[in-house]
Amino acid sequence: MRLRQAGPGEMAGDPEAFEAFYRRHIDEVTRFLARRVDDPHTVADLVAEVFLAAIDSAHTYRPALGSETAWLYGVTRNTLLAERRRAARELQAGRRIAGRRLLEADDVARLEERIDAEASAREALDAMRELPEGERALLELVVVDQLTLPEAASVLGIRQGTARVRLHRARRSLRRVPGVVPPLVMEGLR
Repeated sequence: MRLRQAGPGEMAGDPEAFEAFYRRHIDEVTRFLARRVDDPHTVADLVAEVFLAAIDSAHTYRPALGSETAWLYGVTRNTLLAERRRAARELQAGRRIAGRRLLEADDVARLEERIDAEASAREALDAMRELPEGERALLELVVVDQLTLPEAASVLGIRQGTARVRLHRARRSLRRVPGVVPPLVMEGLR
């Protein structure tokens, strides 16, 4: 079976055209990447990514600007650069993590104690989840974070009068739901 010669612009919707394009350029792309990457698994992954990217960007090929090989090398180069950026971010993240000390047993115990101590605050936040955003944010600041009403209004960038109205609405809404409001919220609602 002889595959017809088709350019990049035709391969996006035509499997036969893509196969012909792939067969014509697989060796070139592999050589291009093998000259720049020394891991065979990475080369294989990048080759696959290059041809996927070629399908996605086939509409950008302009014969007047150069050969399809040159265009494909551009796609290959961009794919390689994206991989290098990804690998650099991963390496940087690994270095940041490596610079941190691991938690000792007593550190874990202290964190567990803190998490247990905040259980009622988590219950309060769960109970507030159904409130409209403005009311919930204000109630969180007043009840959970224990800010004064003027402080909470300042954090949210609203007037104190608006804050009082939202707090009243939030209190009224939560009181309508029997058994859902934990003691910490009820305490802050008084």
